[in-house]
Amino acid sequence: MSDSPENRPPPDPRDKRGPNDSPGFNWRLAIFLGVALFILGLAFFKDGMAGKPQQLTYNEFRTKWDQGLVVTELPGNKKVLRVETGEGGLDAKVIGLLRDKPDNFAVPGSAADPFRLTFGRRTGQEEEILDILGENLPQREYVETLPEVESGEPITLREFRQGMARGLVDPRTLKLESTADDALLTGNIQDAAPLPEIGENQMKELTPFVVETSMMLQGSELAELLAEKEIPYVRKSDMFGRIVLTFLPVLLIVLLLFFLFRQQMKAAGKGAMSFGKSKAKLLTRDTNKVTFKDVAGIQEAKEELWEIVEFLRDPRKFQKLGGSIPKGVLMVGPPGTGKTLLARAIAGEADVPFFSISGSDFVEMFVGVGASRVRDMFEQGKKHAPCLIFVDEIDAVGRHRGHGMGGGHDEREQTLNQLLVEMDGFDTQEGVIIIAATNRPDVLDPALLRPGRFDRQVTVNLPDVKGREQILGVHAKKVKLAPGTDMGTIARGTPGFSGAELANLINEAALLAARKGLKAVTLAELEEARDKVRWGRERRSLALSEKEKKTTAYHEAGHALLLATLEHTDPLHKVTIIPRGPYLGAAFHLPKEDKYHFHKRQGLEQLIVTMGGRVAEEIIFGDVTSGASGDIRQATHLARQMVCEWGMSEELGMVEYGESNGEVFLARDMSRDRGYSEATAQKIDAEIKRAIDKAYTEAKRLLMEKREALELIAEALLEYETLDAHHINDLIEHGEMKDPPSSPRPPVLPDDEPKKKEPEAAEESEEDDDGPLPGTVVGQPA
Repeated sequence: MSDSPENRPPPDPRDKRGPNDSPGFNWRLAIFLGVALFILGLAFFKDGMAGKPQQLTYNEFRTKWDQGLVVTELPGNKKVLRVETGEGGLDAKVIGLLRDKPDNFAVPGSAADPFRLTFGRRTGQEEEILDILGENLPQREYVETLPEVESGEPITLREFRQGMARGLVDPRTLKLESTADDALLTGNIQDAAPLPEIGENQMKELTPFVVETSMMLQGSELAELLAEKEIPYVRKSDMFGRIVLTFLPVLLIVLLLFFLFRQQMKAAGKGAMSFGKSKAKLLTRDTNKVTFKDVAGIQEAKEELWEIVEFLRDPRKFQKLGGSIPKGVLMVGPPGTGKTLLARAIAGEADVPFFSISGSDFVEMFVGVGASRVRDMFEQGKKHAPCLIFVDEIDAVGRHRGHGMGGGHDEREQTLNQLLVEMDGFDTQEGVIIIAATNRPDVLDPALLRPGRFDRQVTVNLPDVKGREQILGVHAKKVKLAPGTDMGTIARGTPGFSGAELANLINEAALLAARKGLKAVTLAELEEARDKVRWGRERRSLALSEKEKKTTAYHEAGHALLLATLEHTDPLHKVTIIPRGPYLGAAFHLPKEDKYHFHKRQGLEQLIVTMGGRVAEEIIFGDVTSGASGDIRQATHLARQMVCEWGMSEELGMVEYGESNGEVFLARDMSRDRGYSEATAQKIDAEIKRAIDKAYTEAKRLLMEKREALELIAEALLEYETLDAHHINDLIEHGEMKDPPSSPRPPVLPDDEPKKKEPEAAEESEEDDDGPLPGTVVGQPA
């Protein structure tokens, strides 16, 4: 199909953007918020725009005033000190300039002269003087009458305070004498040198200051302090600032809400019912590069879907004979088998647009929205015809109607009704094909599966050994493999793996090789990654006592010995006592090929192998542990299947007892009877117990006969921790191993890793790090 302009799908009429437009950053909102923040900052910080003045407390200001550092006026009788009061008159700001402090306030070379200061103790003068003296307060002497001192010159309280502030008073000469009513302070004080006048060139050296004070507390003192200089008081009314600070936050919130609502209305204006528009994602010819070459392991499904590709390429080939392609194709299979990838490959092979949507995207809280989205999805499909519409997890919207605890779901049922109507209302001549995927076909509504809607069901099963090898080959193209790496070995050791698990296996192997510093992924990393994906990471750090390790060794030795002895079980692959995942140890047995039938003889011998761990514990220690709980669970499940489902019991015959092993749909199956009587249930329990007891007795007989080999295997496990099948066979046949494995080494922790690691050493370590193949496992749970 050519990609000429006339064959391209028409543009979506709801899309108002140009060809180069994209929903990027909203510059209008950013500009609006920037302007609003600038206005708000201007209102709050306008006083500091021209330079932030020095903040002084009232006491610091009074000290500076007493020192004479406060500049009250500049040359030319220009007043620079002012007091600004608010409208209420409660607060005030003293604003002015400060000069630098001189090195010495005293007249150079002058001597200190005595002074005396008399004050009343019952007035507020004593407290102020004591506050001025502070740490320089002399020892007070109490006398009956004050002495008459004629040598000292009397000074006022202000002069004394200024002398203390300027350092003119010698604290060592101070003497304080007090009577009950008066006090006398004497000492020596120097004459103050006049401060130099401020010249024009010294204006820039002055420091602006501001003092915030309360007129109720310091108002009278401040007025007395500034009275001699005639400092003006200015009443300031900042009406604009108060209005901005009061209403601007509210205005900003209102404007922001208006802008957001406006944007929502504009978005809704693209369609009055945009809430009901389909959420399907469109993959065009340019964005969908997946083809059938990228899908492996499901050859039958690919062959069944190939005719859809041919129909989309050349519809007239089928129409001229009167045939019509199926309207809908339902792909059924376990999770991870590649249903979504297969749908994308169909669109990629046919070179047509591909709409992808999940079933949960239809259903919303409001009834009718899902039906509207279904209609819109089919309208888009017709506009882009020929195309594919893929609905993943369709059971979210196509669940059986009329079932449910407490009633149905109106929104989901209306959406399903609309889907049924739309599938009836279009013809495949339009070139629109619906493909859906689910792993729960049992819960789908029968009306959805009838001919004329989903005409064809394609089963996408788990891949067989050949399919797994092909899938591994597809994903291995993305990593660097070491030469000679055989994917067939990994494929044979991954029964039951889905395509997603195999992709994860390749990725884990690449990460493991990178962590070890290797240049390529080897078979050892692939096997370790396989075990990690299936059973979990090795837990070598798990602290087990010697007694527990010995118990685990004999438990796994019992399983391994029976696997190697019995004829109709899967061959033993590896046995280990290294904890991995939920198991303290495990014996792995690997099938030679994929099996599709289960023989009775194989089942009976599998029960014997499962009992081997518990029997070995009883023979060696004369006691049993809880380590066989997983074995008991596996044996019970297998025996119940043989008796109830496979008709392998002579007592109960060829009758199925109980329901099938399919997944339960609670709304449908919660009230279903078990289908057999209580007497039959007792017979079933008796048959299951008889089969397990017989297997236990046979396992005990075999292990008693081969006790020497059992002890050899357990001792080898305690020494080497992991043994391969040929090691076990050597111990059984010859009593020793011809090529024993190397001694296990503790795992290298990140803090212990050497900074430089030679490639040769890394490759040698990999040769001894084979992980067990995860076939059917019989293990001892933690």
